[in-house]
Amino acid sequence: MTTWQRYLRFQIPGWLLAVALFALVRHWNLLAEWLALLALLAWVIKDFALYPFVRLAYETKTATGSQLLVGAKGVVAQDLAPEGYVRVRGELWRAVPEATEQQISAGTPVEILKVERMKIFVRPLPASSRR
Repeated sequence: MTTWQRYLRFQIPGWLLAVALFALVRHWNLLAEWLALLALLAWVIKDFALYPFVRLAYETKTATGSQLLVGAKGVVAQDLAPEGYVRVRGELWRAVPEATEQQISAGTPVEILKVERMKIFVRPLPASSRR
C-alpha cells in the first residue's frame, strides 16, 4: 500500500464523522443545505491540502537507528587493515573496507555502504568528492 493510500484510509473515519455531523446540523435546520455541503467539501479539501505536510508520518519504509548511516561520510580514525574505526557524525564505529583485502589508512574520507549490527562497511571516497 502506498503512502497516499494509507493517508486516505486514515481520513475516511473523519469524513464519515463529518458527514454525520453535517447531516444532523442539516436535519435540525441549523444550516442551509448548500452551506452544509460547502462545509463538508472544505473539510475534505483541508485533508488533501495537509497531505504534503504530514506525508512523512505515513511512510513505513524509513531508515531507523544505524541504517541512517548508509550514505553518510566519515573519516578513518584507525587504519582499516582489515578492521579499524571510522568517525561518523562525531561517533566512532567499528569498520571494515568494502573489499576485504583492501587497506585504508587513517585520515582517509570514506562513505558508508551498509551496516550490519554494529559494524559498518565503507569505501574510500574518490579525491574529487572529498570536500
